[in-house]
Amino acid sequence: MATSTLTKKTKRRATAKAEHGTSVTTAFQQIRELIVHGKLSPGTWIVEGDLCEHLNMSRTPVRGALYWLQREGYVLEYRSTSKSRMVVAPLTKEDAGELYPIIGRVEGLAGRRAAALSKEDRETIAGKLREINHQLASIAQNKPLKAVGIFDLDRDFHRAIVAAGAGPRLHSLHQAIEPQTERYWRLYASSIINDLHLSVAEHDEIIEALLEGNADRLESALQTNWEKGCERLGHVIDVFGERGSFNTCPALVTRGF
Repeated sequence: MATSTLTKKTKRRATAKAEHGTSVTTAFQQIRELIVHGKLSPGTWIVEGDLCEHLNMSRTPVRGALYWLQREGYVLEYRSTSKSRMVVAPLTKEDAGELYPIIGRVEGLAGRRAAALSKEDRETIAGKLREINHQLASIAQNKPLKAVGIFDLDRDFHRAIVAAGAGPRLHSLHQAIEPQTERYWRLYASSIINDLHLSVAEHDEIIEALLEGNADRLESALQTNWEKGCERLGHVIDVFGERGSFNTCPALVTRGF
């Protein structure tokens, strides 16, 4: 009887730990989405109670998720003389200058593997890439007032290459980094439309390198696209300013989820 009771208690504890882990992961994903989509703006103080209410979760998984977000760079700890607070990481030129080359290297490695695929597979992927790039070229030419979909199209272009060439480790690295770049794209994409034709031309080079099966050329083309994109983003940030930087504005509390 005693053994049976211990077994039941052990199972309950294991179940509770599993549920806690699942809750932390869910909280992490939902808070990250709020940050990436700008619903928690750069520089915003993190109000733990508000997040708990919004997510309908207790403080324990939310707090665990915030520490996880801090490790991945979405949230920073801001210390004053009297207390410590969490704040949504700002979007800065310096951060973008570090982030964009990193994802460029990851995609470049995936590109090398994609270049080794069969000619038939490369042509199939290239056809998808051309279709996406054609839509981007149309936006670049027509310059609509609201360029809806630029980010989604660009993301689909790059994801197609990663899906074709990345193994599990590369794919996992890309999944961890991509949402960080998405923050910049979603906030500044509408301001980059005048230079979109440059990205379209860089995409054409990527497609040609893939069709050729040239690993060095494809890796270089992917890295160049991200590095040039970083330069273009830097010019936009110079004009419109950094978002949430403590050097430019104080962090504010916002609750408009």
